[in-house]
Amino acid sequence: MSDVTSDETNDVTNDETSVETSVETNDVTLDETRSNPRKIREGVVISDKMHSTLVVAVHERVSHARYGKTVQRTKKLYVHDEKNEAKVGDKVRVQETRPLSKLKRWRLTEIVERAR
Repeated sequence: MSDVTSDETNDVTNDETSVETSVETNDVTLDETRSNPRKIREGVVISDKMHSTLVVAVHERVSHARYGKTVQRTKKLYVHDEKNEAKVGDKVRVQETRPLSKLKRWRLTEIVERAR
């Protein structure tokens, strides 16, 4: 049998464990508590004609697989903008989120710079 008494096993199971919870501020989850942080991108609003939705162009520079030349790729992200704050030409920061509709997978975090 075992040399461990029942009192010793109860002490181990009764230890308090700290539980971390994610903190919500302004509908944006802070990434410090997540094991895999959500992606954050910056881009320019190219369309705001839909209700609560923006289309943001994100430019990324990548090296070509075969030739090694740096090329610029543009992706269009559909972004949820609850308050319809951003306008065309604004530079915005967006954060990855759960699927909100067929195409929307991103949420507006902040407007970095307003269009002139």
